[in-house]
Amino acid sequence: MTPRITLVTLGVADVAASRAFYQRLGFTASPAGNDDVAFFDAQGVVLGIFGHDALAEDAHLPHHPPPAFRGVSIAWNAASEAETDAIIAHAVACGATLLKPPEKVFWGGYSGYFADPDGHLWEVAFNPFFPLSAEGRIELP
Repeated sequence: MTPRITLVTLGVADVAASRAFYQRLGFTASPAGNDDVAFFDAQGVVLGIFGHDALAEDAHLPHHPPPAFRGVSIAWNAASEAETDAIIAHAVACGATLLKPPEKVFWGGYSGYFADPDGHLWEVAFNPFFPLSAEGRIELP
């Protein structure tokens, strides 16, 4: 058994609105989706969006409104500080909420945060200690 992450699914209030947001952000929706679920190629991992209540029901959990902070962030690593700035600006132009403008951070990199329309936390970072491959994937030491 080989551990791997293949799909991350976000519970959303409105699948169509979230699909449109992620498409504006630059992700391409797969034809494998439908009115109730959407899938996007995220360069090695699939990003899925599914109705929040339907996702809770599928996991046999009660339906509760999501808290403002869910204890999880999704990372989008950039190749430079300038690219980090550009991604954050683009996300905000697409309808994201700016949570923290990009800045130099204590661990030696440069990062900022935005939230998607459902409050899912995205960190955009340039990490000089994790170079990116030609495909844009982190190359761990």
